[in-house]
Amino acid sequence: MVNKRYTPRKKKICMLCHDSNNINYKDTAMLRRFLSDRGKILARRVTGSCAYHQRTITLQIKIARHLALLPFVQD
Repeated sequence: MVNKRYTPRKKKICMLCHDSNNINYKDTAMLRRFLSDRGKILARRVTGSCAYHQRTITLQIKIARHLALLPFVQD
């Protein structure tokens, strides 16, 4: 018996692997794409980034927060 409702999902591709841009804490517009509306860092499965770039994003967001370029929380 084959389940006809199952359709395999398309694998998300890391958009940062294809871009030549480096992730930098000064680029707050790019880093905000990886934050939720409450200011939390989004997971890899949500953003579709690879493990290497997710670690880099997390580190750069934390640096930007420490330098007050990004908020820790949003109301």
